Amino acid sequence: MRTSIISAAFMLLSTSLLFSQNNNTAQLSLQECVQMAVERNINVVTTRIDKEKSAYKISETRSSLLPQINIGGSFQDNLELPTTVLPGEIVGAPGTTIAAKMGSQYSTNAAITVNQVLYNQTALTGLKLSKTADNLNRLGIEKASEEIAKEVSKLYFLALTTDQQKVLVKENLARTQQMADITKLLSDNGIAKSVDYDRISVTVENLRTQLSNTEALYEQQLNMLKYMLEMPIEQHIELTGEADMPLLTEEPQLISDFSDHIDIQMLESQKELNRLNTKLVNVGYVPTLSFTGQYAYQGLRKEFENYFNKSVENKWYSSSYIGLNLSVPVFDGLQKRSKSQQAKLDYRKTNLTLDNTKEKFSVNFKNALNNYYNNKNNVQRQGKNIDLAEKVYNETALRYREGLATMSDLLQDEMGLSNAQASYLNALYNFKEAELNIMSLNGGIKQLIK
Repeated sequence: MRTSIISAAFMLLSTSLLFSQNNNTAQLSLQECVQMAVERNINVVTTRIDKEKSAYKISETRSSLLPQINIGGSFQDNLELPTTVLPGEIVGAPGTTIAAKMGSQYSTNAAITVNQVLYNQTALTGLKLSKTADNLNRLGIEKASEEIAKEVSKLYFLALTTDQQKVLVKENLARTQQMADITKLLSDNGIAKSVDYDRISVTVENLRTQLSNTEALYEQQLNMLKYMLEMPIEQHIELTGEADMPLLTEEPQLISDFSDHIDIQMLESQKELNRLNTKLVNVGYVPTLSFTGQYAYQGLRKEFENYFNKSVENKWYSSSYIGLNLSVPVFDGLQKRSKSQQAKLDYRKTNLTLDNTKEKFSVNFKNALNNYYNNKNNVQRQGKNIDLAEKVYNETALRYREGLATMSDLLQDEMGLSNAQASYLNALYNFKEAELNIMSLNGGIKQLIK
C-alpha cells in the first residue's frame, strides 16, 4: 500500500513537472513563426502605420471638396475714431471740405461663412493621387511581410540544420568514445599501441569541442529567431519542424509572367502615381469655381455700459450675401511647366525601372530554378554518400577490432563520415534556401503567411 502511494506521488510529480516544462517552452512550427513575425516585426508594423497614415491623407484631400464652414467674431474698442473728409456741399459750403470723426467707439461683429467647391480639377486629381498612394502603402505591407517571412524561414531552417548537426555530432562522439574505450582496453592488454589510444582521444576531444560550438551556435540562432519574432530573450522555444521537410508541393516550372510579384505591383502603382503627379500639375491651368455665402451681425455702441441690454439705441444690424468665386490662372512664371517636366521624367524613370525589373526577374528565376535542381541532386548524392561513409567506417571498425586495420585507417574513415555529414547538411540547407528563392519569385511565399 505504501509503495503504491509513493509510486502515485512520483507519477503526479512527474506529470506536474512535464506540464510546467511544456508551459515554459513554446513549440513553434514554421508557419507559426512566420505569422508571429508578420504580426510583430518592427518593419511590418511601421509599414502598417504608413498605411494608416495614408488613409488619413485621403480624408484630408477629400475635405477640400466638402463644405468649409467658419464662425468668427471680433470686438473692437476704437480709442480714437478715424477721421473722414466730407465735401462742404452737405453743410452749404461748396468748394470746401470738412474733417469729421465718424464711427462708434465700440463695435462687434459675428459672422458665419460657408464655402463650397463646385469645380476644382486639382482637388479631384489630388484625391485620386492620395488613393493611389494608399494602395502603394498597402503593397508595402505585403512586401515587408513577404521579406520577413523569407528571412524567418531561412533562419528557421538554419536552426533546424544546426540542431540536426548537433544530433550527428553526438552520435559521432558516442561512437568514437566507444571505440576509444575499446582501444584503451586493447592497449591495457598489450594488444593495441598506446599511441592509438592517444590518437583517438584527440579525436574525442575535437568532437566534444565541435559539439560545444554547435550547441552554442544553435542557441545563438534561436535567440536571433526570438528577436525577429519580438519574443522575450528568456523565453524557451522549441522548433517542431524537420530540416528536410518539403516546402514546394510540386516541382517548380519556368514562368515568364511576374505581374503578380509584389515588386512589379509596387512599380506599377508608382508608375500610376507619377502619371497622376503629371496630371496634377497640368490641371493647375484649369479654372476653379466655388460657392460662397455669409450671414453676419454687427453691433455699434458709443458706450460700453449696458452693452448687451436691449434698447432702442442698442441695435444689432444683420447682413448677408451669397456669390460665386471664379479663379482663372493666367501666368505663374512657368512654374507649372517646370514641375510638369520633372513629373514626366519621374514617370519615364519608373517605366524604365519596371521593364528592367521584369527582365531581371526572368533571369533570376531561371538561375533559381537551376540552383533548385542542382541542390536537390546534391542532397540526394550527399545522402547516399553518408550511407557509403557509414558502411566504410563500420567495416574499418570491425577490421580494427580484428587487428586487420590501423587506427589511422579508422580515424581517416571517421573523418570521411564527418565530412559527408557536414556536406549533406550544407546541401540540405542550400536546397531549402533554393526553395525559398523560388517561392519568393513565383509568389509562393504568401502561402507561409496565410
